[in-house]
Order: sequence, then structure tokens, then C-alpha cells
Amino acid sequence: MGNGRLLPAGPLREPLTALVRADLVVATGAATLGDATAVVETLERVAPDVPVLTALAVAAECWEASRMRPVGLAELAGARVLAFAGIAAPDAFATTLKASGVDLARLVPFPDHHWYTGEELARLDHRAGELGAAGLITTEKDWVRLRKLPLPRRPLWVLAIRLVLTSGEDAWQAAFKRACSRG
Repeated sequence: MGNGRLLPAGPLREPLTALVRADLVVATGAATLGDATAVVETLERVAPDVPVLTALAVAAECWEASRMRPVGLAELAGARVLAFAGIAAPDAFATTLKASGVDLARLVPFPDHHWYTGEELARLDHRAGELGAAGLITTEKDWVRLRKLPLPRRPLWVLAIRLVLTSGEDAWQAAFKRACSRG
């Protein structure tokens, strides 16, 4: 919601009043509605009939980019890695990694939707060596934008995540059924 202003003065693409058209709102990064008070209070003010759900991003699967071989998340637990991500909320990626037991040596954020260069990947690999990291790890979204580049010397792991509802399962089911019946 930021400053509540529309682009380019703020982060909103539509006014908050447009939320009345929503079937539901999912507050990500929140384990409970108490963790999403700003979202809940905004919805109560501008769209009181729209339910708020909460959800957390959790690690779903991982693979090693060089061999496209699956890597069990337990295999990475305790591994020291240099993480990098060109996503809107790179700190959320770091939180997901830490929750998976990864030893995060450093997180290198890039701008959202960043297209990587071979030089950047080589610098990340070099920095991983300086930090004593066993390898590098990035998001599935980032992998799409760097997969044609020469891979680093160290392993490059790609983490896929999934969103897990932490509240509002009934509201989700009801909204899903309504959407399916609209035909």
C-alpha cells in the first residue's frame, strides 16, 4: 500500500477503493491476521465485505542447475550459500531460505525483473568463494532470466516456493467455487 498513491507517485496501480471488486485478499508473509493488521484495517475501511487470508512462502523443491538434478531440501540444510535474487521482496527469499535451514552467508539483491549478465554471475561466484560458501542459490523466477549464461564454478541451486495458506481456508474454498461456477 505504501504511501497510498497511484503510479508514478506511489506503488498502487489502482486506487484502494478498487478492492471492493476483489473476491478475497491474501496477505503474504503473514502467519496470522494479527501479522497483517495494516491489510486488515485497510480492507475494513475500503472494502469491509472482502475477506483477508494470510499465507507464507515455503520451500517446495530445489534443483542443481548444472545437472538439472533434484536436490532434497534436507541436503541443503546447514549448507553455507550465497543467495541472490532480482525479485520485489528479496528479504522474503532470505527468510524462506533460513526457515529451510540454509546457512545464508549473504543475500545479494538485484532490482525486480533483473536480467543477469555473465560478468555478474562470475562476480557472484567469486564473492561466494570469498565468503566460504559451498554454492549459490537463487529463485525459480531468477533462473529463467539467467539459465542461458555460463554457470558458475560452484553449484548453483534453484529454489521453487509455494504459498501455504495460514488462515482463511474456508474463504478460499468459497471464492474458488464461486469463480468456477461463473463459467
